[in-house]
Amino acid sequence: MTTSTTVRAPRAVASEADLQLSALATLCKASADPLRLQVLRVLREDSFGVSELCSIFDIRQPALSHHLKVLANSGLVATRREGNSIFYRRNGLGQRPGLEALQRKLFTTVDAIELPRAVARRLEELHRRREENSRNFFRDNAAKFRQQQDLIASYEQYADTVAQMLRDAPLARRETVLEVGPGDGAFLLELAPAFARVVALDNARVMLEQARERAAQAGLDNIDFICGDTGAAELAGLQADCVVINMVLHHTPSPVDILRDVAALLAPGGVVLVTDLCRHDQGWARENCGDLWLGFDPQQLGDWARQAGLADIASEYLAQRNGFQIQVRLFGRP
Repeated sequence: MTTSTTVRAPRAVASEADLQLSALATLCKASADPLRLQVLRVLREDSFGVSELCSIFDIRQPALSHHLKVLANSGLVATRREGNSIFYRRNGLGQRPGLEALQRKLFTTVDAIELPRAVARRLEELHRRREENSRNFFRDNAAKFRQQQDLIASYEQYADTVAQMLRDAPLARRETVLEVGPGDGAFLLELAPAFARVVALDNARVMLEQARERAAQAGLDNIDFICGDTGAAELAGLQADCVVINMVLHHTPSPVDILRDVAALLAPGGVVLVTDLCRHDQGWARENCGDLWLGFDPQQLGDWARQAGLADIASEYLAQRNGFQIQVRLFGRP
């Protein structure tokens, strides 16, 4: 009885050059479609769920899911799961070494192209719905504001760190400070003694009234209360030495627009103090706390600040017992 053995040829190992060429081909294929380029443009400063992207582009989900899969396989977009939903965002670190410059150039070129009017209109409508949902949440839950906030991070857990960073901030003068979204007014009690004038800005009238009442009880008489957003006409001409944004950005549809608006209101040498959550995966925060964003990657927040013309000055990160992490960031003019 004879036996035969089959000798298998050793499997070829892909060289680094082969892997680089394959990654380059995948990236080029992903970018060789007008719809996919528009998706990248829309994802420039925000993340969206599949259903939201379907509404923006007026396209059925199976067709859009195919395009999103191609973008994800190329490393141009990243995903995160929130419950049963998947959210997409642009991926700034998704390429093999050597292809990062090409990706950056692709993003820069896409960002310079104006979106079709219909797409831009539907995108604006989506942002409006998000903002309305957030505003309605705070209107309906104003009486439970502190209780809702404490589910993730109570004011007491970060207030001392924020106050100390403000005291240490390299400010030439401390005449005017703007607080965006003062909530129930707790931090106004820190700001009023430290600045000659305080401006408290909130788009939820019921929350602004809570802050006004708290300031009155404390006998503070140097605070102006404005109901509106960072584009409010009442802010025209304001030159703030400091802008404070505590735990607000994750409730706003477009954080980068907030940062741009407040950067334009800074006096020479002014600073922007931002406190917010680091990225997390606790999807329940959307429904229970009115969150539009599940925190932010520190790099993402820093990138948005740079787009607004601001530079990093200092950063601190606070771990919470419930697993959340808070970032306290100080930005200024470079």
